[in-house]
Amino acid sequence: MIYDRFQQEAIDYINQGFSVIVSAPTGAGKTAIAEHILANSIQNNLGVVYTAPIKALSNQKFRDFQGQFGENIGILTGDVSLNPSAPVLIMTTEIFRNKILDEPQSLERYSWVIFDEVHYIDNPERGTVWEESLIFLPKHMNVLALSATIPNISKLAEWIQSVHNKPVRTVIEEKRPVPLHFFFQCRNEIIDNLEYMKRIGRSGRQNKMTSLINYLRQKEALPCIYFVFGRRRAEDLAEELRAYDFLDREERHKILRLYESLCERYDLKNDRSTQSLYPLIEKGIAYHHAGMLPTLKEVIERLFTSKLIKVIFTTETFALGINMPSRTVIFDGLRKFYGRYVRNLKTRDFYQMAGRAGRRGIDKEGFVYCRINPAMIGYDEVKRVIYGRPEEVRSQLNSSYATILNLYEKHKENIYKIYPLSLHYFQSRKHEQREALRLIEAKLKLLRELNYIHNDTLTKKGEFAKTVYGHELILSELYDENILEQVDEFGLGIIAVATVFEPRKNQHMPSVSKNARRIKRECEEIYDRIKSWEVKYRIYPVSKIPYFHLSTGIEAWLRGTNFEKTLQFTDTDEGEVVRYFRMAVQILREIKDAKVASYILKDKIKETIRVINRDIVDAEKQLREG
Repeated sequence: MIYDRFQQEAIDYINQGFSVIVSAPTGAGKTAIAEHILANSIQNNLGVVYTAPIKALSNQKFRDFQGQFGENIGILTGDVSLNPSAPVLIMTTEIFRNKILDEPQSLERYSWVIFDEVHYIDNPERGTVWEESLIFLPKHMNVLALSATIPNISKLAEWIQSVHNKPVRTVIEEKRPVPLHFFFQCRNEIIDNLEYMKRIGRSGRQNKMTSLINYLRQKEALPCIYFVFGRRRAEDLAEELRAYDFLDREERHKILRLYESLCERYDLKNDRSTQSLYPLIEKGIAYHHAGMLPTLKEVIERLFTSKLIKVIFTTETFALGINMPSRTVIFDGLRKFYGRYVRNLKTRDFYQMAGRAGRRGIDKEGFVYCRINPAMIGYDEVKRVIYGRPEEVRSQLNSSYATILNLYEKHKENIYKIYPLSLHYFQSRKHEQREALRLIEAKLKLLRELNYIHNDTLTKKGEFAKTVYGHELILSELYDENILEQVDEFGLGIIAVATVFEPRKNQHMPSVSKNARRIKRECEEIYDRIKSWEVKYRIYPVSKIPYFHLSTGIEAWLRGTNFEKTLQFTDTDEGEVVRYFRMAVQILREIKDAKVASYILKDKIKETIRVINRDIVDAEKQLREG
């Protein structure tokens, strides 16, 4: 195989036994470097762990690599465990971090860990997991870290080098194999010069999507991925395009045959969403977002890779690692919701999506169209988003109670010597370092006061808490008060789903059963106590409150109700319901794995998992059928 300069440079370092961080634009071909490690390691009977930031990407990598390397590939993501003793094991970064802390001996056979999308280290919600994985990485493992373009890649390598006291090489590629050409739709004119936007001013005609689509058809610039920042918006725009037909007779016959066969394979033929998509699919139009059933999303992805979908309206998850290139990318706007507020796009996020334009080996250049409303975003900000320097990766370290308990068990008071190994310490000013240490100290004080640690030893409650990452306090207090032991399988399902569920803004809370009301009252009393302790010790963010919006839905599902009828008990999107049920299964597995859980509780949990993890919720089934 002939490699590009940066690919060959990385492979040469790998062959010399170095850990490597690669920074390159989306679509540049970073996966080829990972594939070299996989092929080499399989040939030499060495193990490899491949971590990805989201389960959808883990699943896609499993399918892709299984196609290349067959039975040598396994996957472990919390709700999926297929071929877990394979030499190449794909897992989410959370699972890898948990293995490092809980069962490091299970990683002895693995020589390499590949971190895909390592810039996720500055994700406010999940970046801590990446940082902890790198801090506590077993000494015998080498690292390949793959990243989008980030300016402080050398500093990241310097930090890893300082923690593990062995050299890390950096490989940087700034050019894309398929260059991008930028256009703007402003006041319903298509322009390729941003300066012209200044002259157009704030008055004039509104942008029309149909004008842009007509322009792309005329320029033969399809297929295109149209990025929007809202699920309903994706569906509405697809419907708006329904009058168009992008397929000839032969293409229509092909796409419908493929759509019907995939829907049959995934048991989706009678699903309402499948049927409502049909009139769009037959015209070469589709939408894709997190509110859809995971199996239906996979069907759409397969239709897109068949090159028969000409316009797909999608949210940004379609850009994250999933290999779905297109000739053109359209941005509906350059503002999105970041955690708590809407703001202009980060340059790095913009290029993560824009990088889907231009298919390697097919297109000489990729086209990116930004729809600009001067009343919403000014010239200087548009220029900054598109032509600015990508943002540096910054640590978001905020270790969970479970991590602190695991570390305390091994290191006792030496736990405070671990923080200076972190990227946070490496990047931060003195006052930020002091505050981070104070937060660790505050969490330890709370854990002692609530009897998770007694006489420098983990109590039974502490032993339980160290296995349930992210939801330690609420679940451990329920365990300690014997509530988990007392509830039946329905109660366990209600608790697990409430623990993970996050309602949308202004989401309706349906009425709940008498059983769920009692559990809700007990959970809220416990949560109020937890929150008051956290406020006392100035711990932030405070633990997540359980939400019981899906209680009636999970009870119906546990009774054996079919999925369509279960959806009648909630206004949550069907894809989200599946996701939360799968997350509940993962939480229940973590409780079951706690050494201190009784056999009665373990048996009840097994039964609860068996009933929840069926039909559309069974993630393993989706992968097996795929």
